[in-house]
Amino acid sequence: MQYRKDKKGNDISVLGYGCMRFARKGGVIDIDRAEREVMAAIEGGVNYLDTAYVYPGNETAVGEILRRGGCRERIFLATKLPHYLIKSIDGVEKLFAEELKRLQTTYIDFYLMHMLTDVPTWEKLKKMGIVEWIEGKLASGQIRNIGFSYHGRTDVFKQLVDAYDWDFCQIQYNYMDEHSQAGAGGLKYAHARGLPVIIMEPLRGGRLVDLLPESAKEVFRRDPEGRTPAELAFRWLYDQPEVTCVLSGMNSMEMVEQNLKTAADACPGCMTRSDHALVEKVKQEITKSVKVGCTGCGYCMPCPKGVDIPGTFRCYNAMYSEGKKSGRQDYLQCTAMRRDTGSASQCVGCGKCESHCPQQIEIRRELAQAARELETVPYRLMKGAVRLLKLW
Repeated sequence: MQYRKDKKGNDISVLGYGCMRFARKGGVIDIDRAEREVMAAIEGGVNYLDTAYVYPGNETAVGEILRRGGCRERIFLATKLPHYLIKSIDGVEKLFAEELKRLQTTYIDFYLMHMLTDVPTWEKLKKMGIVEWIEGKLASGQIRNIGFSYHGRTDVFKQLVDAYDWDFCQIQYNYMDEHSQAGAGGLKYAHARGLPVIIMEPLRGGRLVDLLPESAKEVFRRDPEGRTPAELAFRWLYDQPEVTCVLSGMNSMEMVEQNLKTAADACPGCMTRSDHALVEKVKQEITKSVKVGCTGCGYCMPCPKGVDIPGTFRCYNAMYSEGKKSGRQDYLQCTAMRRDTGSASQCVGCGKCESHCPQQIEIRRELAQAARELETVPYRLMKGAVRLLKLW
């Protein structure tokens, strides 16, 4: 196992355990199976476990696994505050106490503001008293490091990085999201400011493995070096020195063993010329099924009406390369679950974006079509609920 330093000099394993996807039996987490897999990972050198309050049954399962294994002091435990469910500091304190109870611990090593969307949301939390609360917990040792997780545009991510003296951050990043969401630009920006960066969705929820187009799977089948989709995706991340830890939602012993093997030599510069060439071949096969030739360069931004143009096209393309459900879920998360929504339907057809697009995409026409396919009745209902309940 390779390790990289956090802000305070601790050694963090490059492979982290994302606990959200524990195997279930009869709709309930299979705690015995999860324990075997988690303990195998820990014995293999993994020392970073990630969970969250809103993952059904997950914190309780993690707490029980750590109790059974007697290994709380061997690992760094990360969980998250669902600030969008909180209306007061008393509510924050009550929820945090519940998390400690579920996890059977007296402290959290890495605590995140879950899905922090933008600076106005952070300012709202500050007015509630969140900064004073955080500083009190840091002083008492109940929280050892404070950070945030993020889904959204690079520019907003950079603003959030600068909005507080964070200890770390967590972003979605993989070879298909290199120029979307926080992206490589956000990764390098956070690293330059001394922030360890935890990576989530390295396989886009498994879609860079199980849901690859058949032509991309064929590329792997013909690979003379026998590399696997998961191995290549992880190596692409480990190759970058700005990456601190990559979370994997492991739910089988095979996944644990394969990921441990990949992490054994996961050093910056581990990607060979052949590895890079294979990534490009796979990306080419994936993009053949896209609807819009958007590269995510961002030259079309900012939109005067707040439309997340690159994000919309990424989700629209994902509908056809990964499945409609996948694309629509991403779109809901990145546009509707925000204080300042970025929905394609907000486009008024001004055309400013098209004058800056190096790909000469008919953005207005494509946004209208994307809105028709992405903004279904369930989407509009959820967006209305987010507005009404202020869930951002």
